Amino acid sequence: MKKQQIDHILSKMLDSHDNVSDLNFTPGKPLQVESSGELVPVNIDPEFKRLTPFQTEIFALNLINNNRKLAETLIREGSCDLSYQLGNKARFRVNIFSRSSKYSIVLRKLETKIPTIEELNLPRAFYTMAEERNGIVFVTGATGSGKSTSLAALLDKINETKSVHVITLEDPIEYQHPQKKSTFNQRELGADFDTFANGLRAALRQAPKVILVGEMRDRETVEIGLSAAETGHLVLSTLHTVDAGQTINRVLGMFSTEEEKQIRIRLADTIRWVVAQRLLPKNGGGRVAAFEIMGSNLRVKDTILNGESEGKTFNDIINAGKAQDMVSFDEYIVSLYEERNISEEIASSYASRKDIVGRALDSIKNARGETTTKIDSLEIDHGYQG
Repeated sequence: MKKQQIDHILSKMLDSHDNVSDLNFTPGKPLQVESSGELVPVNIDPEFKRLTPFQTEIFALNLINNNRKLAETLIREGSCDLSYQLGNKARFRVNIFSRSSKYSIVLRKLETKIPTIEELNLPRAFYTMAEERNGIVFVTGATGSGKSTSLAALLDKINETKSVHVITLEDPIEYQHPQKKSTFNQRELGADFDTFANGLRAALRQAPKVILVGEMRDRETVEIGLSAAETGHLVLSTLHTVDAGQTINRVLGMFSTEEEKQIRIRLADTIRWVVAQRLLPKNGGGRVAAFEIMGSNLRVKDTILNGESEGKTFNDIINAGKAQDMVSFDEYIVSLYEERNISEEIASSYASRKDIVGRALDSIKNARGETTTKIDSLEIDHGYQG
């Protein structure tokens, strides 16, 4: 299979539906794309009714393109990551992985235009994050929840407003930042450095003010990230956690019990913001982001140092921190419903505390003059003999 054939297939898949975010090659299934959060089959000529293991393996080998290191990683670890350029049409983040000795491939489409905080309608706290001079900002969420996009917008704001050296360590490079007011050096895992820990260690010798670490995958990377934040750098990174409390616990869980007290002290001193995000189905199609944002204050520091307790959970602190631009998922989901971005069913199903969100939704429906109950009428049962 030649590169022109691969590019032809990828191009046809991209054009097959609206809002395509991922291309999926799985043995036993047809060609598929993810459109607005749902996998749908793709019909092209020649037709691929069911991909064979041989076809997906040939496709994988062509994407790897004789890169010996990627091939060794795929065989040794069972998966490998790379980027792929489809002419001037698109760039992809590619993951090739094995299952039962067969290869599957997922290509995530990367946006070429860097979005702004304004265009994404991100919460006001992002403007404050761009002004931070040191410490750690975590942006967390599941794969595909838009973490990289939010971080790109944050870095773009820094690029527009500050004359600083920014180093990014990515896997792979997604958004390519132009040289504006800041000086950007973007490095890719595998091509420019071998592990995030080594890349971050080297970055400390490259005189940056801002460091983006694609993912805090292990204890060593977290430890160097904390050291960077303590020595006056602003460190931006991601974790696969669902909310602020789980983010703190995930970081603590990377260290031994003997080290926990010291790590709690270092975390309390360095964490500036924790942003968790999810993508929700939007009214009229597409998706909209919902956020939980926790900033740093005395209560947050105390809870990181001593752990959560009754009445002193991270969720309690976030709910009391509106004045400091903190917001909980549930509050944000209610606001999305109020702005008619999401349906009542979506708001209820994604809520963390369904009873509280349910009451808030009823209040909004009352204000709109909408019914808040499915019961049409109530009548006295005259036939009842008391």
